Amino acid sequence: MKRSRLVWLSATLALAAAVTAGGVALYHSAEKKADGPHAAGQQLRLPLHTAGNRIVDASGATVTFTGVNWFGLETNTFAPHGLWSRSLDDMLDQMAAQGFNSVRLPFSNELFDATAKPNGVDYKLNPTLEGLTGPQIMDRVVEGITKRGMMVILDRHRPTSQGQSNLWYTDKVSEERWISDWKMLAKRYRDNSLVVGADLHNEPHGEATWGTGGEKTDWRAAAERAGNAILAENPNWLIVVEGIESYDGDGYWWGGNLQGAAKDPVRLSDQSKLVYSAHDYSPKVWSQRWFTDPAFPANMPALWDKQFGYLVKNNVAPVLMGEFGGRSVAETDAQGNKDLEGIWQRHLIAYLKEHGLSYTYWSWNPNSGDTGGILKDDWKTVDQAKMDLLKSYQSAPAAKKP
Repeated sequence: MKRSRLVWLSATLALAAAVTAGGVALYHSAEKKADGPHAAGQQLRLPLHTAGNRIVDASGATVTFTGVNWFGLETNTFAPHGLWSRSLDDMLDQMAAQGFNSVRLPFSNELFDATAKPNGVDYKLNPTLEGLTGPQIMDRVVEGITKRGMMVILDRHRPTSQGQSNLWYTDKVSEERWISDWKMLAKRYRDNSLVVGADLHNEPHGEATWGTGGEKTDWRAAAERAGNAILAENPNWLIVVEGIESYDGDGYWWGGNLQGAAKDPVRLSDQSKLVYSAHDYSPKVWSQRWFTDPAFPANMPALWDKQFGYLVKNNVAPVLMGEFGGRSVAETDAQGNKDLEGIWQRHLIAYLKEHGLSYTYWSWNPNSGDTGGILKDDWKTVDQAKMDLLKSYQSAPAAKKP
């Protein structure tokens, strides 16, 4: 959640993934670059790693995440939201049909507690989920996503279902538990090659620091400890490290400030597994100073360069825009006035496309309080204006492996 993103309401194309020793059918980036990205008809060769500012497969071809977030496992339903009105298969068929090649899947550590009881699922629509634990439902969701040829990035979104935390640990979930759960997941999904990464902790902010050396607050050092522990269990995963809120007194969105990585980069046992991640939101989430700058939106590319884009432009590392979203993608509102949120979304998509950043849009769910989602409130109808914008920067489908 952002500062004002308060509300989490509690209450068809199916691509078969032809996983073989050599490759897997998947959606890939259609962007044409000199370094040889995947295009329609090519095969993804797993596992993924990084090369400079690119995510690449084992053949060296560029892979760009153009995905979506589907939340709920991190909340007190302990299941993805919307299964109260639709079946899992129906939901995932529609998600794949929209052309997403990846899903960022939030969860909480509480999901793995014996006391966490899944609810908010219509078991008449989802009979195969009845009686399952939270982790078992997670298994079914991951299996369903990857069977359709989409990649999964797991996101430790909250320590408990009650809410996010500034730091990676709390009085209820220790650092040891945080790392232990990540190691468990790394082993649990090691044989599913389309589970490709771990987003270590969602939106470090507040007292979180970068490169200060403080054991209790230095997010960069904690990310190294967790990332290396994960790689020891599963060397194939990408390790996704978000930014913080404030660096050297310069504040930004929670998890969006990666300025510190210039001086103090994250150091992993396998540096080719490091992907940085930022989050970015509109003035309807919080009225940041840059939205009232008379130069808006022309001021935004320089701001994005400063906070995270320099990592890509300087060929340091890939960046995943792990969350961004909003209700409007229009440039003007019903009264003909400038729609700052829509203008911001359009310019951010253009920036991501120009510089080849990956993204996972927030969110598939319509019940994200101040952003809405790809689905409208009936949990069935697609917001076509949003999809039209996202499809302006979306990967092309690859052919199935013969």
